[in-house]
Amino acid sequence: MTTIVGQSVPRIDAKEKVTGAAQYSGDIVMPGMLHMKLLFADRPHARVLSIDTSAAEALAGVAAVLTAKDVPVNEYGLQINDQPVLCGPGSSKAGGDIIRFVGDQVAIVVAETEQIAAKAVKLIKVEYENLPVITDAEEAIKPGAYALHPEIGVSNICVHDKIRKGDVEAAFAKSDVIVEGEYRVPVQEHAYLQPEAGVAYVDENGLLTIKAAGQWTHADQKQIAHALGLPQDQVRVQYPVIGGAFGGREDMSVQIVLALAAFKLKRPVKTIWSRKESLFGHGKRHAMVIRAKWGATKDGKLTAAETTFIADGGAYMYTSNKVLGNATITQTGPYYIPNFKSDVYGVYTNNVPGAAFRGFGAPQAQFMAEMQMNKLAEKLGLDLVEFRLRNTLKEGDTLDVQTPAVGPISTVQVIEAAARRAGWDKTSQGWKRVENGQSAAGKSPSNLVRGVGLAAGFKNIGFSFGYKDNCWARVEIYGNGSIERVVVYNAAAEVGQGNHTILAQLAAEAIGISFDKVEMITMDTLNMGSAGSASASRLTFMSGNAVKGAAERARAKWDAEERPVVVEYTYFAPETTPFDKETGECLPNFAYAYVAQAAEVEVDTETGQIRVLKIISADDVGKAINPAQVEGQIEGGVVQAIGYVMMENYISRDGYVLTDQFSTYLIPTILDIPVKVESLVVEVPDERGPWGARGLGELPYLPMAPAIMAAVHDATGVWFDEFPLTPERVLRGLGKI
Repeated sequence: MTTIVGQSVPRIDAKEKVTGAAQYSGDIVMPGMLHMKLLFADRPHARVLSIDTSAAEALAGVAAVLTAKDVPVNEYGLQINDQPVLCGPGSSKAGGDIIRFVGDQVAIVVAETEQIAAKAVKLIKVEYENLPVITDAEEAIKPGAYALHPEIGVSNICVHDKIRKGDVEAAFAKSDVIVEGEYRVPVQEHAYLQPEAGVAYVDENGLLTIKAAGQWTHADQKQIAHALGLPQDQVRVQYPVIGGAFGGREDMSVQIVLALAAFKLKRPVKTIWSRKESLFGHGKRHAMVIRAKWGATKDGKLTAAETTFIADGGAYMYTSNKVLGNATITQTGPYYIPNFKSDVYGVYTNNVPGAAFRGFGAPQAQFMAEMQMNKLAEKLGLDLVEFRLRNTLKEGDTLDVQTPAVGPISTVQVIEAAARRAGWDKTSQGWKRVENGQSAAGKSPSNLVRGVGLAAGFKNIGFSFGYKDNCWARVEIYGNGSIERVVVYNAAAEVGQGNHTILAQLAAEAIGISFDKVEMITMDTLNMGSAGSASASRLTFMSGNAVKGAAERARAKWDAEERPVVVEYTYFAPETTPFDKETGECLPNFAYAYVAQAAEVEVDTETGQIRVLKIISADDVGKAINPAQVEGQIEGGVVQAIGYVMMENYISRDGYVLTDQFSTYLIPTILDIPVKVESLVVEVPDERGPWGARGLGELPYLPMAPAIMAAVHDATGVWFDEFPLTPERVLRGLGKI
């Protein structure tokens, strides 16, 4: 039989999505359904002194108005419970009357129609006492700064990771070249097409059920149950079809308030955020200021590096501790640096919280690393590919955390693949590019200059720092004599990445049946174990191994004629360990993946406009289970990263979001996509992954910013250390304004 692993079978959800039959959270309609609207604080820092809901409650059609006093346990958070569900008097949580960003919620109105609920929200009268607003992370960490979470501590530092490896000062003293830089990376909005929305109701068995998009059903269930003071088994979380996530649905939005209203009223309740509410009310990619000093010898070997990160965590923790842990690990890029010192700070401010976003801290960290690599190469007079290949990690080399990277290291393979396709070749003098950007530019009008750049990156697969990553699956086989149907249960979230199609392929392969005999039952907490989150590029590896393990055991039972066949299996990943608090030493991850990208750009020196002409992305996926989906992930990641680098300009002032519509916060359209995106699928199998596969989702995002910056420098001779590369910023850098 033809193997199914490695085939580009159609996605199992494709027909429903292209025909419009797929039901997203906002599409759900139930008999007797009420509608919810939220009163957002719309101020960055204040104490709620009083809330008068009488006028809203008196409005015909209003079923309930709920405030902080109605929340049994008024706190939640994916990492720590530092955020109130509703802010105001009567909160069960200390500090629960404090507003800390414009998206904090003060009250919820539930009414017979959406229009009545919206009208009632405007009738609520709130008395506030404004408090000092801190929006600059560097100011927030200074001694004496106003403490934004006094119930936790007097410092606004919520994360501090340290690396101490070798003797940095001695190594700098022996370095022939030292490069220092300061880099500023911006906030980015997830911009998923489906805004935050959901429905909650109590079912016929008394089970509180919440249907809203997320990334980890069981984590959502735990937080909802905690806030409502309920046992977890009284709460059911189901995901409808999910319209994108990119990390932005890891943290709660509408789930708890929906559950609260449905539980109290015993009627279905629905809400849909507006795009404006989504843009100011939910977490974004962390903005960071990164200062770096790197050294190398004249023969092109890295000697030492020292860095400081100050990351704006915003009002609440969200996943800042994990994002910055990942930034700490990946900030050296896929290179060996024998001496390293770093301090990475996450800081509470009154801005919109920093959250998980594709790459999870690595794009910011590796922007710095690759820019330092490019500047060192320039100062040494070395080709940027040659310099990288002299310093790539090899088997046994230690990362900044003083332990080697686990699994196969494929940095050389991905760099060479991208470099060759972009015009580099290995010569007797080392790697060189045959035709540089300036010579190509000579064929264009004088104001149009072209350049080519390259950068590399790496990232962990799976959860880190001592968490025992695991994933549950169940496989059932049915048939009379021969296998007629296989049912796979796995709670993993399908956020557009194609995971459920991959799992069906793996089950069919393991059992030895055709793909069309597999039925997937997914994204539910009822009668399912946890699959973990659709994050950390982990699901192909983790849910793939869980389904593979269950399917292989189910096939063995079938062959032994133990029928009917029902097998549950939990896959446990290899052990990891947390940071040593003083040195950072640890074994933080159980797998890594590697990527290199080349970019060709055209810069108009008169207007500051930059056109991305071509992207070459070489990604090591271990094994491409579904090659078409791999290419789709690469192309999507490339375009999203280009938006981050070129145009997505999230602006807030004094804690207020100014770019709160897609008319002011611009994301790429078809006219902004490169003329060509070339996907180079590299396959260096990881024997621990299912059929050698690793995760892919975040890889094509990681080195895009420094690859484009290197290309712009090749074209113009100017380094840009912050972005987005708006025309104004480009013209300023070129000295034109």
